[in-house]
Parts: sequence; C-alpha cells; structure tokens
Amino acid sequence: MKKNTGVTFQVRISNYEKGREWYETLFNRKPDFVPHEDFAEWEIIPDAWIQVAKGKPAIGNGPIRLGVDDIKNERERLMKELNIGIEEINTREGVPAAWCSFEDPYGNRIGLYQDL
Repeated sequence: MKKNTGVTFQVRISNYEKGREWYETLFNRKPDFVPHEDFAEWEIIPDAWIQVAKGKPAIGNGPIRLGVDDIKNERERLMKELNIGIEEINTREGVPAAWCSFEDPYGNRIGLYQDL
C-alpha cells in the first residue's frame, strides 16, 4: 500500500430509520452521502468518514471518538437531545486531552474527546 488517502469507520445498526435519526442528532446534521438504501455517511474531517449501515452491531468494538471543541457542552447536548447517559469526562495527568464514552442504541461504543 502506498500513502493512505482517507479512512472510514463503519457501525452497524439493526433499525436503520431510527438509527439514522440517532446519528443525525449525534452529528447535528443530515448525512453527507447516502450511496444506497440502508447506508449513510458523514465526513467528520476531510477524508475521514463515519458510515452507518443496517446490519448486526459488532458489540465490544470501539469506541470511535469524535474530536470536539467543548466536550462539556457537547456531552450535555447529547445527553439531553439523545436522552442517554454518558460517562463522566476523564482526564489523566500528562495527557493533554479529555474524553468520555457512551453507546448508541445498538451497542456500538462511541466517545468524545477534546484536546486541552
């Protein structure tokens, strides 16, 4: 393989319609690309995509962590709008980041992080 040009991360959801709505709320927008039925993609940063596809979730994988500017506000927004629990924000001495994790309704592990 020569130079990497991008990356995709895929999560599977058993109920596509409800799952897609959940991810639209998570990302606070509609998908950037819907190439076919039961499949949606969001470009998180240039050439880095989260793909949501109908199928059996792979519980125990992840978390896929999304970088945010304000982890406290984003955590509060998601707990309110998605009606979910999210672990407390974690930090560790010597690590210039904060993070927290949660699950989508299908068992896929997701999280947030903020560079400090």
